[in-house]
Amino acid sequence: METDLQPGQKLARGVSRHLRTLGYASLEEFVPTRGLRVDVMALGPKGELWVIECKSSRADYQADHKWQGYLEWCDRFFWAVDMEFPTELLPDATGLIVADPYDAQVLRMAPEDKLPPARRKKLTQKFAMDAAQRLQRLRDPRLGRDGLLLGGPSGEVSAD
Repeated sequence: METDLQPGQKLARGVSRHLRTLGYASLEEFVPTRGLRVDVMALGPKGELWVIECKSSRADYQADHKWQGYLEWCDRFFWAVDMEFPTELLPDATGLIVADPYDAQVLRMAPEDKLPPARRKKLTQKFAMDAAQRLQRLRDPRLGRDGLLLGGPSGEVSAD
């Protein structure tokens, strides 16, 4: 399993483990709105929403042209990198997390820019729905795929 993960996914796993110790629930590869996909979205104990972008190399960071669009979808924005990453490339006005596949540490807290209440509500509901759907797919990966949900191949309810 470990070898199946890409470098950024390993960072995301370490970040998610650390966030759990802080009381946050996290989802990897969360889509806050069409056209955006964040590496980690975290929901805090007081309803705060953090976005964490995981960068495994200088080239990975330099190829990211969407990150500023994520700022309007979170209360705080962080970069997560490994110990070898050249952190001087990262903007000072963002948070910094150093991570490995097993844990992480917040080195620089991101400035807070609170979401408008309506957007917070929408994102929190989407976070909950996505988490519940992912859990359901884990528990029942074939749900609805074989056409037998209602008792027969055509989806009809049988009279028996």
